[in-house]
Parts: sequence; structure tokens; C-alpha cells
Amino acid sequence: MRAMVLAAGRGERMRPLTDHTPKPLLQVGGQPLISYHLKALARAGFADVAINLSWLGAQIPAALGDGAQFGLRITYSDEGSPPLETGGGIFKALPLLGAEPFLVVNGDVYADVDFTSSAVLGIGADALARLVLVPNPPQHPKGDFHLEQGRIVEFGGERLTYSGIGVFRRELFDGCEPGRFALLPLLQRAREAGRLEGVLHTGIWLDVGTPERWASLDRLLNGQRPG
Repeated sequence: MRAMVLAAGRGERMRPLTDHTPKPLLQVGGQPLISYHLKALARAGFADVAINLSWLGAQIPAALGDGAQFGLRITYSDEGSPPLETGGGIFKALPLLGAEPFLVVNGDVYADVDFTSSAVLGIGADALARLVLVPNPPQHPKGDFHLEQGRIVEFGGERLTYSGIGVFRRELFDGCEPGRFALLPLLQRAREAGRLEGVLHTGIWLDVGTPERWASLDRLLNGQRPG
């Protein structure tokens, strides 16, 4: 299985921190945020990782290179400006992700999700996507999706927040055209077809979306400094 880390966003809510540094390269716990994902993917046995680029994108390959420092092979999908949103960004990178299901990790979250776990990676034969969901954080109390017995459904079940981590089949993007578009309509289409799975993660997860949450994560990592 291959993986993709989303790293193209402007990070408007993180300004002025992101005025001169792309959000995935912001230092937390003494290292760039994106490095935690890359190290976790390498530990889990991933070899090939695609990273999309837009805002200050040249800084990311300058910092990460070809991935050898992490034991990975990194390829880059340069979207230019403006970024293509999540759906368009993944769609553009599909040639880098192979024919099999692939893992996508949002570059501006921090999580201790186990990337070796079949609960995370074990997408069903009929599913178009399998999303990692988390309990609703204070900044997103209404959540995103209802989860019921491993399926994301329109009504009923516990309502949870999408973590920004999931496994996708390229068939989810059937009918899409190159350009800028959101991922959510594709997920809703898969849910309506009964082909959207979910799994609950109850460990550490933080959306590094504001300077305050970035500072909170920095304090956390300076206290425990995981791998």
C-alpha cells in the first residue's frame, strides 16, 4: 500500500506562522510536523509516499528531499496556485498512488494512529473509502459523520469527526475531472451507495489548525517527545 500526505494548504488560520513557512514544516516538539507522519509511515512498513505541494511548496522538497532520511521514497505532486482542495489534490496525485487502495494523511493533524492496524487499513472489498473518525473536539462539536457498526450512514449511530486520515480506492474518483474540487461530495456519494466505512480512533489526535492548538501540541510533544 502507498500513502499520501496532504501538504498543499495555505493555513490561513495559522497566520502569521504560515506567512513564510508552509504549515507542515512548522516545528512542534523540535521537528517539523510532517516528520511525525513520515516516521510513523516508515515504522509501519510503508515505502512510497506522495506529498502534494502548493503554498510555499518548494520549501517542502528542499527540507525532505527524496525521503531517504526517513527510509522512504517520496514523490511530489505540485498543484501550483491555488491549491486544488482535498479532492482535486488527491485526484491529481493518483498516478503516484498505484492501483491498490492507498492511505491519505492530512499533514496538519497529529495522531498516534497505528498505520499497521487492520482496523485502519482493512478496507472492505466493496468499500470505496474507510475513514478514521475521532470523538468530536471542542472546535467541532457537531462532528461530520454517523458511524454504525463499521459503516458511515446518513442517520443514526454515533456522530464523529473525520480525522483527516483514511484509506481510499481510486474508484472513489471515477467521473472526476482535473481541477479544484472538494472531497466531501465524493464521500457523500459513497455513503449513499452504502460503500463508506469508518473506524473510531480514541487515542491522541489534534487538529493543528490555529496558533493556539499548535502551541498546545508543541507543549505536549516537548513533554513526551514521541519517536
